[in-house]
Amino acid sequence: MTAPASLVRIEGVSKHFGDTVALDDLTLDIARGEFVTFLGPSGCGKSTTLRILGGFERPTSGRVILDGEDVTLQPPEKRHVNMVFQDYALFPHMTVRQNISFGLELKGMDKAAIRKRSDEIMAFLELESYVDRYPGQLSGGQRQRVALARALAPDPALLLLDEPLGALDAKLRGQVQLELKSIQRRTQKTFFFVTHDQEEALTMSDRIVVMNKGRVEQDGTPEELYFHPASRFVAEFVGDTNLLSGTLRGQDGDKIVMDWFGQNLTGLAPGFTSAVGGNITASVRLEKLGLSAERPFAENAVKGKIVGKTFLGSRMAVDLAVDQTEGAILRAFVDAEAGGTFGADPIWMGWDSKDMAVLRD
Repeated sequence: MTAPASLVRIEGVSKHFGDTVALDDLTLDIARGEFVTFLGPSGCGKSTTLRILGGFERPTSGRVILDGEDVTLQPPEKRHVNMVFQDYALFPHMTVRQNISFGLELKGMDKAAIRKRSDEIMAFLELESYVDRYPGQLSGGQRQRVALARALAPDPALLLLDEPLGALDAKLRGQVQLELKSIQRRTQKTFFFVTHDQEEALTMSDRIVVMNKGRVEQDGTPEELYFHPASRFVAEFVGDTNLLSGTLRGQDGDKIVMDWFGQNLTGLAPGFTSAVGGNITASVRLEKLGLSAERPFAENAVKGKIVGKTFLGSRMAVDLAVDQTEGAILRAFVDAEAGGTFGADPIWMGWDSKDMAVLRD
């Protein structure tokens, strides 16, 4: 018998809460060993998907296939799945070892096997020095690691993570993000991670599924979503961008020419079709715009005056009011020291067509 093509298949899943549609005909495959992040605002359907995968909610329609088996109607304890909650849900009256051993006891393992497995997982996650401590004696990062160890100890096929870094401060969160991704790579486990934090998603994920109103807006690698957003929603939700609205002048394959305040700009639009003269919107990320005193050799170039600068540490955000385009402001990220050299003289801003993505809506 051949192995299934994917570890998880979500097949036509919808979920209704009364008249509210939380998920609308979601179909998705998750490969074995993949770190997949569901990203989106509150109410987009990401947590509902996680709960359906975990068996805590039943879909209104559709199926969940795990490792080739239909588990749609199976309760959580019957699934080869474990979960790390946002508040960690550690038992305060149990030590680190007892917390990690809890799931193994539920599986009916004998004491020697439980001891061996808990020792292995504690060594793997470098928790040996905390073995006899209680959760109240641990830092936020340590509690997060214990919760992860408890979830990994029974060797689940799929690990669900429900915004598990939300309780950490910004500096610690950055450290734990890298640690979590390292653990996922070393264990080669399949992680399904839910967050509303786009920076967190970009940092850790092999693949990001952006959700909006119960539907998938875009599914791709962090690089694809960031530099080639498919829709206005994705462009604005994932990072900072310039949105340029104009009309279509012409198209040659994947490359389009748009009229933007009387200027011809070129961009990429794979699979895009529209009538000449139709309205279109394109996205250009701030770091893809270059500033120069002379007209650049880039395919797209506009001239204007700097009307604002924001110091951001290693870089600076520079706002350019474009000539002959009343109210049009383009913002670029530049090196902080270089940005300080630009004064009141007219300046050019340029970018390549490959860095301008035409949006679906």
